[in-house]
Amino acid sequence: MALDPKLDSVDINVTLLLEGGHQQTLAIAPNSSLLQQLMSTLTDPVGQRSQRLFQIPIQDGQAVLAFTGDRLVGVITEPPMVLPSSRLATPLGRGVTPSPVWRIPNFLSPAEHQHLLDWTVQQERQFQPSTTSTQAVDYRKSLVLYTLPEIGELFSQKIHAALPLVLDQLAIAPFQPTQIETQLTAHNDGHYYRVHNDSGSADTCTRVLTYVYYFHHQPKAFTGGDLRVYDSHIQQNTYVQAESFHTVEPLDNSIVFFPSHVMHEVLTIHCPSRAFLDSRFTINGWIRG
Repeated sequence: MALDPKLDSVDINVTLLLEGGHQQTLAIAPNSSLLQQLMSTLTDPVGQRSQRLFQIPIQDGQAVLAFTGDRLVGVITEPPMVLPSSRLATPLGRGVTPSPVWRIPNFLSPAEHQHLLDWTVQQERQFQPSTTSTQAVDYRKSLVLYTLPEIGELFSQKIHAALPLVLDQLAIAPFQPTQIETQLTAHNDGHYYRVHNDSGSADTCTRVLTYVYYFHHQPKAFTGGDLRVYDSHIQQNTYVQAESFHTVEPLDNSIVFFPSHVMHEVLTIHCPSRAFLDSRFTINGWIRG
């Protein structure tokens, strides 16, 4: 499969809604620091919005749109860019540390995405049932493909390029990756992965970040399969699952990053056709430090 890592992702149409009824539409790359700064500003309470000055070139650089963060009322993104920080459980309790989660939409170009989808369906017979390091029964159900030479190289290049911004958004100190692990997972009807973390054993302890790239046929033929990332509290120098969590929907052609030590799970997938091509597919893996 000829995946071209040089192909650019599709820009997002972003409409800025400003105080006083003003608005401006821009085309912004999905991995742009400007887009992340705008979305981060929206997560601050209105009374605590940053006074930072945004100066954005418009009209092919012939003019500049300038405003402070406290004047930003809302952002419309097309295609949709979902903020995964929305909390769908109880508020944070005392001593609970929130688990950072960050999503990049349109991670692959349309051509890369289609090539990946077509190639994946062709490899159906190469997939094998997933296992866990503890050999636990009824803990994980999915199909996995471990040999991904070209795909692994493509994702390694793209993740390396995005990593500085990812670390900044997750408030993780910069580090030099020693390895980027990659596997391809297919979840079909009744599949799931119970609560676990990705760095709790001797052979996984150097994993710093987990990533999950979602892709599937359109229209989507399955429901469920949300990723639930739990907040943490510390007991006896160990991160323990809290009651609060983030729920991340498996949005096509988006990639999600979060620390490997936090507890997370994949909720049960429902795929009425049970056809392999209708599965919830992911390129998932870990960045070692």
